[in-house]
Amino acid sequence: MRPLTLLFGLVCPALAGAAPQLGGCPVFPADNVWNAPVDTLPRHANSDAYVATIGAGRGMHPDFGTVYQGAPIGIPFVTVPGTQPRVPVTFDYDDESDPGPYPVPPDAPIEGGTQSDGDRHVLVVDRDNCMLYELFDARPANDGSWRAGSGAIFPLRSNALRPAGWTSADAAGLPIFAGLVRYDEVASGEIAHALRFTAPQTQRAYLWPARHFASSLTGAQFPPMGLRMRLKASFDTSGFSAPVQVILRALKKYGMILADNGSSWYVSGAPDSRWNDDMLVGELARVKGSDFEAVDASSLMADANSAAVKSTTTALVTEYYNSITDHYFVTSGDGERAFIDSGGAGPGWARTGFTFTVSPGPREGWAPVCRFYGNPQVENGRRIGPNSHFYTVSPAECELVKRDRGWVYEGTAFYAVQSIDSGPCPVGTRSLWRAYNNGFPTKDANHRYATDRSLLDAMASRGWSVEGVAMCVE
Repeated sequence: MRPLTLLFGLVCPALAGAAPQLGGCPVFPADNVWNAPVDTLPRHANSDAYVATIGAGRGMHPDFGTVYQGAPIGIPFVTVPGTQPRVPVTFDYDDESDPGPYPVPPDAPIEGGTQSDGDRHVLVVDRDNCMLYELFDARPANDGSWRAGSGAIFPLRSNALRPAGWTSADAAGLPIFAGLVRYDEVASGEIAHALRFTAPQTQRAYLWPARHFASSLTGAQFPPMGLRMRLKASFDTSGFSAPVQVILRALKKYGMILADNGSSWYVSGAPDSRWNDDMLVGELARVKGSDFEAVDASSLMADANSAAVKSTTTALVTEYYNSITDHYFVTSGDGERAFIDSGGAGPGWARTGFTFTVSPGPREGWAPVCRFYGNPQVENGRRIGPNSHFYTVSPAECELVKRDRGWVYEGTAFYAVQSIDSGPCPVGTRSLWRAYNNGFPTKDANHRYATDRSLLDAMASRGWSVEGVAMCVE
């Protein structure tokens, strides 16, 4: 089960760190806070109090799905061309709403359906001009105009925030669409952004990037709008279905942002007829509030009036060796390191002392590194895939391995520079070589990565093969 049917002599175009996409538009820039990983950030000092207030014993719930009582479940959206006619919109809170006109079609989907007495959000994406239009409590009039409680317009290529103290179509003053779980992203195997969630009681305060609060409660135990939560690195996702694992990986890496008052741990998404409601509800209910922790995301802020995060620095990748399984493994995640060091990954693991440096997020000229784990399902009494991880920076190889049922895609591990075996790495970087133990199917396959080629060459007597330069790192 070698994923290296694509050799390093194949030159693939460099893939810049990309933002989530919709119809050719970025869903905000790659350096936007919604698209920033938080898996290595410190735990918030008040995490336990926030989790207890929201509900440590309460399970997650997908606030999206197919259809319930004749109406789509979730917050729908519609894409329109740049030629879509603009129509007038009047607002109840016009002092904090962006004036129209808005390109809202007369049949635009309304959250909860046309007869809903709920939030009645309407989301419209102008796919030609890459503009996002969002309305709260939206109601169409007979003359083609609309009335709404509030409205906001977001240029999808911009990191601009709303004025401080302003609401949007959401209580926190944030865009709604950026935090939705979308079926197409789950089907692709990765959600590369934070999700939106609600809590029943919030504080009369907000944290960057939120711009607005919606509460009179001042106690420190109440979570403020904009609070970032993440699923703990130690949470075991192996017993969940593939679609739910995609959601849980996103919650570990990107977390979720508190954006509105509502039910405990309700995660927002867009309705789609392809969702499996029973699977989503049943499996996510197994994820309890106590499985989350609040994140101190203050270090990401470069400017209080911008959603752009600080320029990406570097992340340290640490190598581990398991003397029982004879396996090597590398990780850049602080949470994962702590989990392994504490013995949570099982006996036999120890640091080898070998490290290298990568980028934890998008950086010009650096590409996402895909991480895979051998498929743990069992057929005919044996695992389908090896009990090992595999990393590649090649977009073509990544797509190839995604189609190999022997491997499970775990998302973007970090960012590195793509190279080929015969070419030198760019100035300021060095070659990271990859070796393979020729293990599958007689034993578990394993790859080792090292910046010292001689270290891998010395392993040839043990049956290892040096496969070439995997990527360039610092």
